[in-house]
Amino acid sequence: MPRPGPALGTDDTGCPILHVDMDAFYASVELRERPELRGVPVIIGDPGARGVVLSATYEARRFGVHSAMPMTRARRLCPRAVVIPPSRHKYAEVSRGVMEIFRSITPDVEPIASDEAFLDVGGARKRLGRPAVIAAAIRERVVREHGITCSVGVAGSKFVAKLASQHCKPDGLLVVPAGEVVDFLHPLPVAALWGVGERTERSLVRLGIKTVGDLAHTPVDALRRELGQAAGTHLAELAWGRDPRPVRADVPDKSIGAEETFATDVGDPVEIRRELLRLSERVAARLREGGHVGRTVSVKLRRADFSTITRSRTLREPTDVARDLYTVACELYTASGLGRTPLRLVGVRVENLRSAAETPRQLGLDEREKGWREAERAMDRAARRFGRDVVLPASLVRPPFDEIDL
Repeated sequence: MPRPGPALGTDDTGCPILHVDMDAFYASVELRERPELRGVPVIIGDPGARGVVLSATYEARRFGVHSAMPMTRARRLCPRAVVIPPSRHKYAEVSRGVMEIFRSITPDVEPIASDEAFLDVGGARKRLGRPAVIAAAIRERVVREHGITCSVGVAGSKFVAKLASQHCKPDGLLVVPAGEVVDFLHPLPVAALWGVGERTERSLVRLGIKTVGDLAHTPVDALRRELGQAAGTHLAELAWGRDPRPVRADVPDKSIGAEETFATDVGDPVEIRRELLRLSERVAARLREGGHVGRTVSVKLRRADFSTITRSRTLREPTDVARDLYTVACELYTASGLGRTPLRLVGVRVENLRSAAETPRQLGLDEREKGWREAERAMDRAARRFGRDVVLPASLVRPPFDEIDL
C-alpha cells in the first residue's frame, strides 16, 4: 500500500489539476522481479563505458547518482551499486497500463513522459469525489495493478501541481490549497521555476535573487532587462503561482485497452474468460465512443510473479464490436498455454486504430445487415441514459443471491 503523503493543506477546493509521477520508474519496474534488491543502490542503464544512467533508486541517488549521468561517473560515486541493463519493452508496457488508469478516471490526460502526466479531474468530482480522494485512489491502483509507487501533486495549476509532486517524493501525496500557493512557492529556490536553468540562475543570483519569493518581489522591468521580455514576464507570473495553461488531451489515441487486477490470483479459465468478456465490452464501448475501429487485438496475461505474456492478432477487417474482440481474446488466451496457471491481471487492447466514419464496412456471407454492432450501440445508448451496468451480456450477470438446489 502507498504510504500516507505529507499534506500542506487539506482544502482541495479549486484544485482540479493532478500531476502524477512514477517514483524511479525504470528501477521500480525492475525491482518487481528482483525484490532481493530492495534497499540496495540500483542503477538502470547500459553498463558499458559510454552508457548513461536512465534511472536510479533513491538509495543510489543518495550518493549523487542521477538520470543522464555518464555511467562511469555513476559507478565511481556508488561503486557498490547493482547495474541493470534496460528492458524498454517492460517499461513501455507498464507505462501503457498506468496511462490506462489515468484515462479511466478522466479523458483530460496530458502525458508529458512515459512515467508522468497531468490530469484535470474537475469533471470527475461527482462520480469519484474530491481531487485529493481521486489522487489517493490513483496511487492505490498503481501499486495494486503494477507493483510500483507514484507521487501526486494536487493544485489549481499545472506548474504548482508538478512542484507539489516533486516536493512529496517518493510515494507521497501533496495538496497545495489555492490560498496557500504563495506560502508554498516563495521559500523554494529560484531554480524550482520552469525555465530557470544554470545560466538563468546565475543571472538571477547576480541580482541577489535566490528564492522564488525574491523573484516575486523584484520589479518586472528589472527581470525583463536581465532575462528578456518574454522570459522575465513568464517567471514573474510563475513566482506568484499564475499558470493558466489547461491540460491538453488532444493527442490522438494509438490504442485503446482495459485491464483488471484480480483481488486474489485466478486460475479458473471460466472466470478468466468472463473477465475477458467484460474487458472486451469496455474496450469496444470506448472504441465506439471515440469513433474508432481497430484491426489488432492483443491480450495481456500476468502471472502472480509479475511475469507477463502478451499475444496479439491482426484481423482482416477493423472492428468496434465486443463480440469480435472477445472471440479473439479467448483464442489468444487458449493459445498461450497457461491452462489453469493463476493470473494476477488480464487485459484486452486494440491497436491499429482508424476512423470508423472513414472505414467502409463489409458484410460477411452469413452476416445480417443489422446484428451485433447495432445491438451494442443500443447498449451504449442505454448506458448513457441509465448507467453502464444496466444492460450486460448474460454471462456477466451474477445472481443476486446464492442459488439453492430444491
